[in-house]
Amino acid sequence: MRAAVSLGIHSHTPVDAVRVLAPRLERLGFAALWINDVPGGDSISGLRAAAESTSTLGLATGVIPLDRRRAAELDVRDLPAERTTLGIGSGQAPHPVRLVADGLAALRAATEARLVVGALGPRMRRLAAEKADGVLLNWLTPEAAAEADRELRRAAGERAVRSILYIRTIADAAARPALEREADSYGAIPAYAANFDRLGIRPIEATLDGGGGERLGDYDVVDEVVLRAITPTGGLADLERFAEETAAWFADRPHA
Repeated sequence: MRAAVSLGIHSHTPVDAVRVLAPRLERLGFAALWINDVPGGDSISGLRAAAESTSTLGLATGVIPLDRRRAAELDVRDLPAERTTLGIGSGQAPHPVRLVADGLAALRAATEARLVVGALGPRMRRLAAEKADGVLLNWLTPEAAAEADRELRRAAGERAVRSILYIRTIADAAARPALEREADSYGAIPAYAANFDRLGIRPIEATLDGGGGERLGDYDVVDEVVLRAITPTGGLADLERFAEETAAWFADRPHA
């Protein structure tokens, strides 16, 4: 398996910056732009800006928490469905699997975009295998990602589903403190902390701190990797440098 490589940013990134960054990603050969839907930001608005300035780049949300944004209220009619992936998750909902299952049904009726589910635990991963077009995995080592992919295939049977892995990544040593803060913040979230305990790893071990094509090649155990850009400032210039540097990584990646 040789994973497609995409780039991820957060939804606080100004739409004008997204409009400039997206065509560069397309030229560099990234498969898609994924935008985290975080409080105070709107991933769908960012994707609209990216769609306006590109023609082939995939457009994806990773992920929209349905406890904060109801599926019925997501207006994606002006996004090109053939290159759009909607990533959804449960957020902090008390009945997470039911909420996401209902969200999948609502979105199936509203759009032809691909639907993927952000999933930490086995019940949500099974739902993704049975009802979605893919699963979005997070904070996993290559070994854990390989096992999650195998579980997905077993649960999906003959259904065609994609395994996608978000990896917090830096390409500049100056971004190391930001990467450590990101890892520590997730390690303090109970659901993620329990997941790290199950895996027997520290959060920072599930990140990419440079390493180029050889380390990126370790992740050729899933269908797509999303290099979630952690940069010193998060500004456009830093994101452009990150894109240029990491594009060289997957160009130099060993063949699987």
